[in-house]
Amino acid sequence: MKVGLADAGGQARWQLRSGLWAPLWLLTALIAIFQTGFMPLYSTRALGVAWEMWNSGQFLIPYSNGEPYSHKVPLLFWLVHLGWAAGGVGDVWPRLLEVGLGFGVLLLARRLARVLFRDMPLVAQLTPWLLAAFSYAFLFGLQIMYEVLLALCVLASLNALVGRDPEQRPWFFAFALAVAAGLMSKGPVMLLHVLFPFLLGPLWHPWAQRWRMRWYLGGGIAVIAACAVLLGWAIAAGMAGGEAYRNELFFMQTAGRVVDSFDHARPWWWYATVLPALLLPWLLWPRAWQALGRALDLRRHPGVRLLACWLPPVLFGFSVVSGKQTYYLLPELGGIAILLAAGFARLVHHRQRPRRLVGPWPLAFGMFGVAIALLTLPHWLAAGLFDASALVDLSLASPWFAVAAVALGGLLLLTPRNDAAALRHISALAMLGACLAYVLFANTFWVQFDLRPAAARIAALQAADVPVAHFRGYENQFQYLGRLTRPLDIVRDDTLQTWSDAHPQGRIIHYESTLTSEDLGYAELVQPFRSTWLIIEPVAQWIARRQGHPPPPPATPVERFPADYWPYHRLSGKAAAPANKATAPAALPAAP
Repeated sequence: MKVGLADAGGQARWQLRSGLWAPLWLLTALIAIFQTGFMPLYSTRALGVAWEMWNSGQFLIPYSNGEPYSHKVPLLFWLVHLGWAAGGVGDVWPRLLEVGLGFGVLLLARRLARVLFRDMPLVAQLTPWLLAAFSYAFLFGLQIMYEVLLALCVLASLNALVGRDPEQRPWFFAFALAVAAGLMSKGPVMLLHVLFPFLLGPLWHPWAQRWRMRWYLGGGIAVIAACAVLLGWAIAAGMAGGEAYRNELFFMQTAGRVVDSFDHARPWWWYATVLPALLLPWLLWPRAWQALGRALDLRRHPGVRLLACWLPPVLFGFSVVSGKQTYYLLPELGGIAILLAAGFARLVHHRQRPRRLVGPWPLAFGMFGVAIALLTLPHWLAAGLFDASALVDLSLASPWFAVAAVALGGLLLLTPRNDAAALRHISALAMLGACLAYVLFANTFWVQFDLRPAAARIAALQAADVPVAHFRGYENQFQYLGRLTRPLDIVRDDTLQTWSDAHPQGRIIHYESTLTSEDLGYAELVQPFRSTWLIIEPVAQWIARRQGHPPPPPATPVERFPADYWPYHRLSGKAAAPANKATAPAALPAAP
């Protein structure tokens, strides 16, 4: 870090070296990712599949709760297995893997910017700063999910197309490998991310303009070879997995999401409502909007033309596809970062001094607002202005988080007026802010997501040969956390009594929107889970309770997790409020 250097206006400022983004991002990501256990349902589901493959020794077909899992292809699971083979099954390797993949995304985005904008070296310097600061991407990247690996493959594919120099022949062999890896990471959706830049190559790639036939022939062979890799795995897995798995793998998982999605179906305009969340914090810095305008002035530049052939068509393609999720667009954030970096490089080149009005004051005031909310929330709850369990959990946060928010807001107001220095300054604070936000989550809301107690209880029941069933939909959230060696039975309303008759000593996992004193009297284990309460109890007992004929309460006391969680005290009448005097709501729904 440079101290006391003068910026363009002659003012002494703290300025960050251009390469400091790497250790800063690694430090904040590693601190954040070890703050909690694995998040349900994203991380636990992926690791559950990896665990079942590992435990069964079946590495060709992904398995979820004992059944072939057609929703995903296996590359991420294989990477998890690679680390487990070296160091044993554990929680550290999947976290390090995800951080490593995220760091690779930053490196490839910087390389792509360097090759595309050889005449503007500042673009490559600023790109990783911009990309590392996207708050949604930072926080989502802490989950064991497929999109970070997919983003790495997308950027690797584009780097292969630009090669060492867009004036020269692309690296078609590397392009084939990168596309194949993407297809094995997330399936055919990989093509939606990379086909537009390839098909529109003559519009942005100088070599493709001169050698169109060679461009389409070489790239077409590469795409066909990549698809052959996916098809080869799919045929082998389909033959081994049976007819039902084969039909889902070849038909439902692609056509079902594109035409009339069975999962995450949303209207065509839905992405317009979530793009602002993806673009934070830069969306709230007025200078970034000016930089975007200057980047569009470079529309004749090959780099900007590539971004134009990549970003808008992909957004259009995903808008047309029926199934939509916010994180589907994460691979495109690298392109958005490069576009903004090009705009800022133009501003720096033309020495256009920013006015105070376009400073990061919206971000600073936002942090001050967070601090005020954290400090006043206990008083609002005590006054009865709010009645939400989630806010009670948040009110228990240490006041030091409010102090940290004030400090971040104050540092934002001290942002240098030099554009490059200002960008690095804001990016560093954004990374620190995202890390602190996750630490705050770990100290307040994580209690609503920590399924390790229930998973340990299920593992103990299975070890004692007690049958365990899950009521209604199951997302494989307990298999890895409990290292379960047997699948859970799935029962619904019409099969509950039959399963109970066949397993009179069996246990049932069910969820209640509101916890009652009766639940605490009969449950073997109870813990909050998202917007519900998770309860494990004997299945015959629960059926009797549902029918209004509860048996005598068991002598064994309930296991409550966390043991001192404030709703339990309120239900048992031991306390009317948490330790900070904020009044808890009368009802006891779990925090959403």
